[in-house]
Amino acid sequence: MFWPLILLLLLAVMNGVLFWISYRAGIVALIFLVFYLVLWLALYQYHRTKILSELIRFSTVFSHVENIMLDGLVLPFGIADQNGELVWMNQFMNELFSEQRKKNIGVFFPSVTGKVLSDLRNDKIEEFSVEYESRNYRLLLHKVGFEQVRKQTDIIEGLEQRHTLAAVYLFDETNLQAAIQTTEDEKPVIGLIYLDNYEEALGTVEEVRRSLLIALVDRKINKYFAALDGLVKKLEKDRYFLVMPHRCLEKLKEVKFSILEEVKNVNIGNEMSVTLSIGIGLNGSGYNQNYEQSQIAIEMALGRGGDQVVIKDGESISYFGGKSQQMEKATRVKARVKAQALKEFMTNNDKVVVMGHKITDVDAFGAAIGIYRAAKTLGKEVHIVISDLTTSIRPLLAGFQENDEYERDMFVNGSTAKEIVDHNTVLVVVDTNKPSYTECPDLLHRTKTIVVLDHHRRGSEVIENAILSYVEPYASSTCEMVAEVLQYFADGVHIRNMEADSLYAGIIIDTNNFKSKAGVRTFEAAAFLRRCGADVVRVQKLLRDNMDAFRARAETICNAEIYEGVYAVAICPSRGLDSPTVVAAQAANELLNIEGVKASFVLTDYNHITYISARAIDEVNVQVIMEKLGGGGHMNIAGAQVPDKPPEEIVEVVKDMLKDMIEKGEL
Repeated sequence: MFWPLILLLLLAVMNGVLFWISYRAGIVALIFLVFYLVLWLALYQYHRTKILSELIRFSTVFSHVENIMLDGLVLPFGIADQNGELVWMNQFMNELFSEQRKKNIGVFFPSVTGKVLSDLRNDKIEEFSVEYESRNYRLLLHKVGFEQVRKQTDIIEGLEQRHTLAAVYLFDETNLQAAIQTTEDEKPVIGLIYLDNYEEALGTVEEVRRSLLIALVDRKINKYFAALDGLVKKLEKDRYFLVMPHRCLEKLKEVKFSILEEVKNVNIGNEMSVTLSIGIGLNGSGYNQNYEQSQIAIEMALGRGGDQVVIKDGESISYFGGKSQQMEKATRVKARVKAQALKEFMTNNDKVVVMGHKITDVDAFGAAIGIYRAAKTLGKEVHIVISDLTTSIRPLLAGFQENDEYERDMFVNGSTAKEIVDHNTVLVVVDTNKPSYTECPDLLHRTKTIVVLDHHRRGSEVIENAILSYVEPYASSTCEMVAEVLQYFADGVHIRNMEADSLYAGIIIDTNNFKSKAGVRTFEAAAFLRRCGADVVRVQKLLRDNMDAFRARAETICNAEIYEGVYAVAICPSRGLDSPTVVAAQAANELLNIEGVKASFVLTDYNHITYISARAIDEVNVQVIMEKLGGGGHMNIAGAQVPDKPPEEIVEVVKDMLKDMIEKGEL
């Protein structure tokens, strides 16, 4: 009825114009205008009453229909007050809770507490996964203010504005979750199985029985995974391809991949047990990505020493096994191949920069000196990155700095190295394969030619863009590996006495005077360095401690605690020491000489970082323990770094971790 009013105004204007043109015409038009006004008012009153009547009737019917629809909604729905009491429920929710006398949402779903209800916001719907009578539900809570209710009705009185209601919705997702779980259980898992010591194990058994040994191993592997609905296909004499559903992987985790031990128990007179390495990839975008992840996983398993399982789930990596010491390889073919590759990279570039890990130790220093000599043989410009001088390397470094035969810029700090490294530089990383542990991590992004030489087991953090990676966990030290590389690098390599002393000192320190991880190749490398001029007495003098370090080590041993009867745990004082981490490592070695001690853990603080030195003889794998703290190393020698936490706090963490691993049977 709004447009007739506008038309009436237009007619009034037209009537005024007619009065101006002709008085009589204006009178006639005015009579018709009055008649139109009366007619409009009559129609307006008549239709207004009728329309209002229809609206009232419609709202009444709609309200009734709405109530019927809400009550009969095929979804459990209810209203709860701020205490959790269900003040109203529709038919389906009432049937769901019909047997319960107390209709409180917290009784049915304990996770929905009074605090949850009081913290509800108008602009947010809270969601919970709950369970009731063996059914899984998705519960939604939506806040309803009582102020809105009070404005629309006078029946409810005496309620304050702080009183609220919560709309409760329940969605039965039991079948959906079951379907999702079934889909997850049947997702394909790709794996690669390698026999670590195929040739070596066959060499310890009679030739006529070798086929029997391999047949027994094949049968053991096939039967084991067939029982779990897995499929194994032999690719080569010592390699297998594995496909199985995801649910089988969970079963394997529960038994901690017992196939590793079962294969070891296969014995027909062979002096050496056969060991397996398994790499598994899952949750990739497709079969190809799962296979690529399994390849990365098997490489990590082999790089960590074999006899273990590595599971790569996207960025997450899990380890199982790895409790046995990796067997030393008798052949040096790999060392020769790596030496030739290193020579080629150095030949094709102008400069060589060598860096180790933070707080450079004797092994990292000696390995860097070896690489320095290799690069100098090719006439290249070489620099060694050392930012923090430690007591252990200061006597060795002083010998080079005081010798006029070596360049003044032979040793540089991190900031200077950033100016040197460019795309024509070979960056050689020694004694670490973790980018965050390197002396200057920024250098890894300044060149594409990166070489890694290390003897520590690989962890989840690795230098991924290295074009040459030579990581051998069986090696006693990086100096041993570099000594082998030098023998195959070039015919004209001439190692000077000071350089041979540095390499020999690295082997001495990391083997604890040939007491730990010293294999045949370790002594061969030491003999090679001895022929190059290394002097045992001279090295011994260079490695002597000062009185403060000796006292700190003695204090550490004196205050050591024997935890659970077999684990020595101690804190090494760092005040007044130039290299507390070195003293802590020495103390950890000394604690192993105590009868009954299976492993030692010595902690010390240096630059607001707690360093942990872990040592063992043969019964405990300290590398697995240190990995839980973000560290790594070897089975018998490992360590970790924990920033911004004092040693006293980390000691309790180590104890709790040991206790937990003992209870789970991991130790």
